[in-house]
Amino acid sequence: MIDVHFHSWQLARGDYGWLTADLAPIYRDVQVADWQAQAQRWGITGGVLVQAAPTAQETQHLLQLAQDHPAVLGVVGWMDMLAPNALEQVAWCAAQPLLKGLRPMLQDLADPDWILQPAIQPVLAAMARCGLVLDALIKPVHLPRILALTQAHPNLTVVVDHGAKPVIQTEALGAWAEAMSQLARATDPARVVCKMSGLWTEAPAGQAVEAVRPWCESLMDIWGAQRLLWGSDWPVLELAGSYAEWRQLSLQLLAPWSEQDQNAVLGGNARRIYGL
Repeated sequence: MIDVHFHSWQLARGDYGWLTADLAPIYRDVQVADWQAQAQRWGITGGVLVQAAPTAQETQHLLQLAQDHPAVLGVVGWMDMLAPNALEQVAWCAAQPLLKGLRPMLQDLADPDWILQPAIQPVLAAMARCGLVLDALIKPVHLPRILALTQAHPNLTVVVDHGAKPVIQTEALGAWAEAMSQLARATDPARVVCKMSGLWTEAPAGQAVEAVRPWCESLMDIWGAQRLLWGSDWPVLELAGSYAEWRQLSLQLLAPWSEQDQNAVLGGNARRIYGL
């Protein structure tokens, strides 16, 4: 079993602009071994380490961690897609065996159309040629943009992070689910998939994990067993609650599915999509 989305950081690195002292539960150094202590209790033996800072230096740091920890099966890093040597950077990234994908932090950018600008299209095309995955750290406003991107780059593998970070309020559920469904219906099932992760931290503070059940059920209905990947988003998850609570709810939701389908969501799909 694989956790397709976790983080490790050292505050002294200084490149996590979003990680401030007011996020007290996670404002600490986090080691790969700390994640392993959480994951191994659930039989999870491998994970994908995901960037948390928009710097090439952090990506190098994560690759070193992956070299040092066999449980890190792959890294999703970051690169400057608007750099003059962006195509050379893509080639370098593709040459790193443990670097499986790239994640521009789209949720933090003011322009929701940023990823569609002409200067970035050759970079996305190069990623597709090189077999690098695009991790889409987005909000619901970006879903139509990601749909346009997939139509422009049909050979690019795209993973929607955290169910597109929906607003966890009943009145917002329908519009989000419809936009998600449009993306799923209009894209290649082998190339465009979604992570069931990061939902609980989108709920109002203090909500029990049960609050996100309808959103999880929607993701299961929309994406199905072959297009859904399970992740913890630990330690960001701790802003809402524990690894155990999120894993327990997830297993409960998946329980009606066949063992084969459960295994796909809990590891098989991650291996296939990221080439782990």
